[in-house]
Amino acid sequence: MPATSGSAANAALRVTEIFHSIQGESSRVGLPTVFIRLTGCPLRCTWCDTAYAFSGGELLAIEGILQRVAAFDCATVCVTGGEPLAQKACLPLLAALCDAGHSVSLETSGALDIGAVDPRVARIVDLKAPGSGESAKNRWENIDLLAPDDELKFVLASREDYEWAVSACRQRRLFERCPVLFAPVQGQIDPAQLAQWILEDRLPLRFQLQLHKVLWGNAPGK
Repeated sequence: MPATSGSAANAALRVTEIFHSIQGESSRVGLPTVFIRLTGCPLRCTWCDTAYAFSGGELLAIEGILQRVAAFDCATVCVTGGEPLAQKACLPLLAALCDAGHSVSLETSGALDIGAVDPRVARIVDLKAPGSGESAKNRWENIDLLAPDDELKFVLASREDYEWAVSACRQRRLFERCPVLFAPVQGQIDPAQLAQWILEDRLPLRFQLQLHKVLWGNAPGK
């Protein structure tokens, strides 16, 4: 594993958990993955399923995080939260993970600037629909920064959320920008109904369920 620079190695982040599981979302679904869940989030989505990551956590230096990740002997790494980019040291962490040879993805809310993220990282940007209560915080300037290897995710709680997402995709030409994913909020919208709407509207996107919840429920560390 390549050594990080002195300044990067000494940078510290507050980490809720580091664990090895099956990726349940994005185009990487099904891949064995090491997850680094950073602590803290400036958003409070109504349907959030990781509120336990809002506070607490353990302060770890980047070098220590890299060592824990290396112990799993897994090439694929996902940095998630909370909102990872709320911690400034997330940026050198992402670069250090790439330098160590990992295939890295970042799950971010889309409320914070993604422009400084290492270009080797696949950015999974979760645009907030009105049902989240946080749609006003979407940073639409991020759209112009997306590359073909990035992805846009919409988590939808109602037919109104669905129509809002479809309108945003068409008006902003998001289908042509990068892969788009629609996902239902568990317990608030029937997944089969959402799938039917997508088929009826001939949408060029990926429907997704949270595979990890199918396997293990909503357990932390899974």
